[in-house]
Amino acid sequence: MSKVSPKKHLGQHFLVDQNIAQKIVEQLTMPEGVQDVLEIGPGMGVLTQYLLQHKEYRTTVIDIDRESIAYLKEHFPQLEDRIISADFLKTDLSKLFPGKFAIIGNFPYNISSQIFFAVLKHRDVIPEVVCMIQKEVAERIAAPPGSKTYGILSVLLQAFYKIEYNFTVHEHVFHPPPKVKSGVISLIRNEVKELPCNEKLFFEVVKQSFGTRRKTLRNCLKSYNLPPEIQAQPVFDKRAEQLSVQDFIALTQLVEQNK
Repeated sequence: MSKVSPKKHLGQHFLVDQNIAQKIVEQLTMPEGVQDVLEIGPGMGVLTQYLLQHKEYRTTVIDIDRESIAYLKEHFPQLEDRIISADFLKTDLSKLFPGKFAIIGNFPYNISSQIFFAVLKHRDVIPEVVCMIQKEVAERIAAPPGSKTYGILSVLLQAFYKIEYNFTVHEHVFHPPPKVKSGVISLIRNEVKELPCNEKLFFEVVKQSFGTRRKTLRNCLKSYNLPPEIQAQPVFDKRAEQLSVQDFIALTQLVEQNK
């Protein structure tokens, strides 16, 4: 098989620039004791080839595209049984890896948010993620409080990961070229083992707070029926993008105490 045809329904845009591929792999730090790295959506192996140059890594690849899987088996026999034909979002990761593992990939734009929610769910075994995603989404995830692009994913990921925006990738280095630029970001697990509040409620409060961006928290969180004296606190005059992760933790504690 000479090459794989990019499929629109899978959101495939294959990176064709070798220098950028190598640069993406170089962003991996592989925290101490971590050997396993999972590449999501390897396509024709443009990142895979550079991962395999690191003999200290144990590289596994996962792709939903059967044509890609056939190509990888033919061109990367050294991966042996570590070529997984499956949907990452439906895969039981604990069966793939007994311990911690890093994630890398050129994520399909249309499922990047779902991948990040899966990462959050498994954050105790995923100490690092290096990925290329739509530039706008990359900037949003890395954005600080007060920024117009700061949103739900910014807060939820920054609660558990240190985010770094590494570099921008232009459209012309892909086949087919996407309509937007891409951004490469790194997520490194921070020291937070668990939040000092109800975690399920924290996720809920963050999502509701950003439900209507222009409204104050007083309006966004009406459904909690908080007592008037609580709603009179200055934080409820603010909008969601003005709150840091710590502010959202404090807000969740307030909601929890007064539900």
